[in-house]
Amino acid sequence: MFAAGRLILVFGRRTQEAPEDPPQVAKPGGKGRPTPKRSEAQKKRLQPITAPPADRKEAYKRVRERQAAERVRMREGMARGDDKYLLKRDKGPVRRLARDYVDSRRTIGSYLMYVLFAIVVLSLLPIPAARLFGLFAPPVLLLAVFVEGFTLNLGVKKLAARRFPDESTRGIGMYAALRAMQIRRLRQPAPQVKLGERPAA
Repeated sequence: MFAAGRLILVFGRRTQEAPEDPPQVAKPGGKGRPTPKRSEAQKKRLQPITAPPADRKEAYKRVRERQAAERVRMREGMARGDDKYLLKRDKGPVRRLARDYVDSRRTIGSYLMYVLFAIVVLSLLPIPAARLFGLFAPPVLLLAVFVEGFTLNLGVKKLAARRFPDESTRGIGMYAALRAMQIRRLRQPAPQVKLGERPAA
């Protein structure tokens, strides 16, 4: 009976003791380190996630900030003439050439608004000569702008046909003429060439 109790005591101790993990030994020619557990590898791959907005006000604030940043990117891209941010009417190498063709010249149309304003002011003066000038100057000025637009139309079509024979030039003449009537610093997309500079081939 004493021997049986001793055996029970010995085996009981062995079952209660936690088995020790065998030491992990790196295999010769291996990585030189033990392979990490799957849970540890997954934790390393996890990226920090932005905390969700606390309330509706915070959500609206984040949306406005994203929209403002997107508008800034669009304005900067449009100013650079990046096709990604341009309107459909402004996209393509032919339209880019038309803009450069116009922006490299001083046009009468770009000063049209200034001249018309000066004519209106002069016509208000109690001077017969000023009123007479204000009466006849606008038609002459508009005729000059029309002739200039027609010349630009022909010139840009000829240049585009030579440089981009496989591209459509439909509407490019009117596009150039309308741009020539805009004040240079207000044109969108912004001019990419200087006055007198030849458009790049």
